[in-house]
Parts: sequence; structure tokens; C-alpha cells
Amino acid sequence: MKKNIIIANWKCNPETQEEAKRLFEEIKNGIENSNTEVIICPPVIFLTAVSFKESGIKIGGQDCFWENKGAFTGQISPSMLKDAGCEYVIIGHSERRKIGETDEEINKKLKVALNAGLKPILCVGEGSEEREKNQAHDTVKKQLENALSNIESVIKNSDSFIIAYEPVWAIGSGNPCSFEEAEDMSIFIQKTARELLGVSPVRKIIVIYGGSVDESNAKDYITKSKMEGLLVGGASINSEKFIKIINSI
Repeated sequence: MKKNIIIANWKCNPETQEEAKRLFEEIKNGIENSNTEVIICPPVIFLTAVSFKESGIKIGGQDCFWENKGAFTGQISPSMLKDAGCEYVIIGHSERRKIGETDEEINKKLKVALNAGLKPILCVGEGSEEREKNQAHDTVKKQLENALSNIESVIKNSDSFIIAYEPVWAIGSGNPCSFEEAEDMSIFIQKTARELLGVSPVRKIIVIYGGSVDESNAKDYITKSKMEGLLVGGASINSEKFIKIINSI
């Protein structure tokens, strides 16, 4: 049976190692669903402080730099994440784009992360202005074109590639993305990514949904929108809510 992917993006939470350990233990002990692959992306400082190993839960970074070493104060490289036990890394999250991250930088990060043996989780999505002007597909297509530019040589050994659709216009707006809108974008992202990669060097492109996911709508975004997983933000730092999301799928 195919496993859905549920990713917890803890963002800049929690504040202490003890809280991080408690949150992780509660999540680990509450999972009853073996049909999901759970990935937790904590703040980088907690990657080695929390005992993720042998838990069955995978870990990932929330971002990375586009070089593996050098005079880059404050940056975290893909090779450092790999050495800390990460299998995954989020790249191009809407919150990173909001503070100025460019498509060119995202492309460079993807290449270095793939070369380091990490599995990227590429985020794409349109804002409210693009949605209102019926430019959602154009915006997402441009993001994919720029992100996937000239990565064929470094992606060829991957067995899968994850793309997370973030409807930025819906996040925290009180106007959630409908299941029909999410399904439409899932199909569009699959088609566009395969066209850009040509004869795909990866066996599978996995499209997941990330946008105000909680325990009340998680299952429907999988079953009604034909998504293959979820990228969960705020609800992932509430162990009770996140466990309900996992066990509902």
C-alpha cells in the first residue's frame, strides 16, 4: 500500500530543547497509522538534541544554503543537515520567499541539496493578487520552470521528488483553498513538472498540500484533492492535533 507523506514544519518553535523533546515524544507515542511516512522538520538547533533515531520518524531541515562549506556566516549547508541525520530539506517555503528568497537561489539550493543526497521538498504557490487575476497557473509554472532549471544531471539518481503546493492567498485568511482548487493545482503541478523534466529521471513526482491544514480537513485534502501528503505548519506543534491528522489519513 502506498504511504502518504505527512511533514511537520515546526518553523521557529518550540523555544527550548525540553519542549522539543516532549513534543517529539508525544507525537511518536501517539502515532497509530502505519500507512503514513512522518517527517519532522524542527529548528536546526534541535536536530541532534532530540532522539529521532530508531523512532520510525524521518527528519528534515527547514532550509539550507547553496554551498556546502565556506565563509558564509550563519548559514547551514546541505552536508551539515545530512550529517545531522536529515533525509529531507524544505526549499522555497512561502515564508522564505516572503523575505526575499529568489527563484535563482531556490534553484541553487535544490542542486546542492540533491548533490548532498538530501530529498528536497520544493514549495510553490501563488499569492492573493495572482489568484484574483486568474494567474495562479502562470505563477506556479514560472516557479517550477525556474526551480527545476538544469537539474536533470543531479536529480537522475532520485527515486522521487516532492513538490508542496502552498496557496499563499488562503493561509490564515479565513478563506481556505477548496478541495477542487487543490485538486486542479495538483494535476497541473504533476503535468508541468513532468514536461519540464522531459523523460523524467525520477520514478515519481509526489505532490502534497500545505495551507492551513488541521485535523478537520487533513483527510479530505488527501481523498478529495488527490494529494499524496501534507505539509503541516501550526498544527504540527500541537501534538494532539498533529496526531489526529496523522491517524485520520
